[in-house]
Amino acid sequence: MAEDKDDKNETNSKITSKNTISKLIVLFIVIGVALTAYNQLQILGIKSGLSQNLATGLTFVQAEVIPTGMPEIYGQELNIRYDDVNQNNPELADKTITVMGLLDKSINLEGEQLERYIDITSEMSCEYCCGTNSIIVRREDAAELDKKIDEAISAGKITREQGESFRRTPGIPACGCAHSFAMRGLAKYLILNYGSEFTNEEILNELGKWKTLFFPGQMAAKADALKNKNIEFSYANLGSNRYRGIETESSGNSQMVGGC
Repeated sequence: MAEDKDDKNETNSKITSKNTISKLIVLFIVIGVALTAYNQLQILGIKSGLSQNLATGLTFVQAEVIPTGMPEIYGQELNIRYDDVNQNNPELADKTITVMGLLDKSINLEGEQLERYIDITSEMSCEYCCGTNSIIVRREDAAELDKKIDEAISAGKITREQGESFRRTPGIPACGCAHSFAMRGLAKYLILNYGSEFTNEEILNELGKWKTLFFPGQMAAKADALKNKNIEFSYANLGSNRYRGIETESSGNSQMVGGC
């Protein structure tokens, strides 16, 4: 009889153990279903939030136009990446801008290379920072200044010696912003080292990419405006003076990455 009692106890113990395991399995399943449902709700909430944020279309455009990765040919040489210029890491952004800006100070172009440099950089400005017509003194700027100086000399308002000190040579910097130094430096570097690999338009495209990184909000608005007016997209069209001010009717946010 004692053995029968022991067998019953053992059987009951096994049944209890199985019931416990079954309950735990059911509990895990319920928890799993609950977590899955919660995650789905979170994802839907995130998507809903994104939809609201993208109402203007600018976030879509900005995601499309922001260049990423390493620039071909010169990126590895200069150890710079497009991703280095972003608002999440201002120190790295300033460091990258400085690397490019030092090229402007260390490279002096002459002859045909200088003329080519003037042609390219005359089309680029830093309007969101300093508001100048171009990052360099353009040929037409120098000619207009010369005319005013000559008129002032003729009118006896200034001496000829004073007038000569006021004259400016095409190609010299017209903007002291760090962004301008960076764009001028890159243009010089590409003309000097890869003048046969890059056309003027391709160099302007590269400058436009970096300008997009420097001013992501304004350039997103400009890209949106170009799209709305069915203007062909290129970084040259986006970053240069060709369509300067076209984004003034858009509602893009003002942003700047890197010190001015």
